[in-house]
Amino acid sequence: MINRAVEKKLGQLSKKYPVITITGPRQSGKTTLSKKCFSKYFYCTLEDIDQREYAINDPKGYLAQSKYMIIDEIQKVPSLVSYIQGVVDENDIAGQYILTGSHQFELTNIVSQSLAGRTAIVKLLPFSIAELNNKTPIEELIYRGFYPRIIAKKLNPTEALSFYTNTYLERDLREIKEIKNLGQFESFLKLCASNVGQVLNKNRFANDIGVDNKTIDSWLSVLQASFIIYLLPPHFKNFRKRITKRPKLYFYDIGLASYLLGIKNKEHVKSHPLKGSLFENMVIIEKLKEKLNNIETPSLYYFRDNTGNEVDLLEDQGDSILTYEIKLSKTLTTDVFKGLNFYKKINPDNTESFLIYTGKDNTVRYGHKCVPFSC
Repeated sequence: MINRAVEKKLGQLSKKYPVITITGPRQSGKTTLSKKCFSKYFYCTLEDIDQREYAINDPKGYLAQSKYMIIDEIQKVPSLVSYIQGVVDENDIAGQYILTGSHQFELTNIVSQSLAGRTAIVKLLPFSIAELNNKTPIEELIYRGFYPRIIAKKLNPTEALSFYTNTYLERDLREIKEIKNLGQFESFLKLCASNVGQVLNKNRFANDIGVDNKTIDSWLSVLQASFIIYLLPPHFKNFRKRITKRPKLYFYDIGLASYLLGIKNKEHVKSHPLKGSLFENMVIIEKLKEKLNNIETPSLYYFRDNTGNEVDLLEDQGDSILTYEIKLSKTLTTDVFKGLNFYKKINPDNTESFLIYTGKDNTVRYGHKCVPFSC
C-alpha cells in the first residue's frame, strides 16, 4: 500500500478535533486512507441503501453502533451531521468521527453549518508524484494520471477513465444537479479539456455549446464541486496596467483531461498540440497537492496583463511572492524568462522565481532558479 503524504497530519488533527472531514474526488483514496489510519474504527457507508435508511429513520441508533466511527459519503444524509454535533458536544472526545464525501461544496456547507469549530477539513486528491516515488516518463504520467485504482491495479487508463466518466455523468451529476442534456454536458466537458491552461472564456463556451451563460456557470460549478476542474485565480495589484481578472482552467487529474482529449497512449502525448498545456496542468496540480497534504491554504494564482506578459504560477506567502514559469522544454532560451523578468520588475515582493523545465541542469539564469522537473 502506498503511503499518503497527509497521514501524519491526519493523525495530529485527530488528537485535536472531535471530527475529521475528508473530501476529494471519487476514487482519490479517501476510504482507504480512513481505514488505514483509523483501523479500529467501526466503518459504515451511506452509499448502502439499508444503512442510509437506518441513518435517516433512526439517527441516534445509527450513531450508537460504535463510539468511534468512519462514515463514508456523509452528504447523502445531511441531517445526520446535526446529531453528530450533539454527540461530540456531549462527549468531547478527540477523533471520534471520520467523515468522508466527494462533493466539496455540498459537504463543506453541511459541516460548516453544524460542525463549525468541531471539525478539521482535509482535501485528498489523487496520488502525487512524491507519493509514488518512482521514475515514470512524463508522457506516461500525463496519459495515465494519478487515480489510485488505475495505478494500484495497473488498469488501462483509457478504459478505466471511460468507466469513470460514464459513472460520473450517469450517477454523480444527477445527485449534484439535474442536467437535462447529458450529451451537451459531455461536449462541454471535452471543451474544457481542449481549453486546459487557458483563461476561462464563458461566452465562447456558451456559443460553442449552444447554451446561455447561466448554464455555463451552473456546469462549471458542478465540475468544481465534484473535483473535476480547478480554476486558478488571477493575482493582481495596482500595477497601473490592465490585468486579466478571469481564472485559468485546469483539471484535478491530468489523466482525465488527456482521456477527454482523445489521447490513447503515451506516444500520442508526444505529438499532441496541447502537450505543453497538459504538462503545465500537471505541475500546477502537484503544487496544489503539496499544499493540501500539508493542510495549508493553497494561495496559488497566475498573472497576466493585457499586453501578453504572463507568469504561469504565483505562490503568495503573505510577505513575499514566489513565481514559477513551467515549460515542457529541455533547453533554456532567453524567451522562457520573459514573464519572470517582467514580473520581477513590477513587484518588489517577488523574492524568488523559478523555471520548472524538463532539462537536467539545476542552475541559475538571469536571477531565476532553473529546476528540472522530477518524476
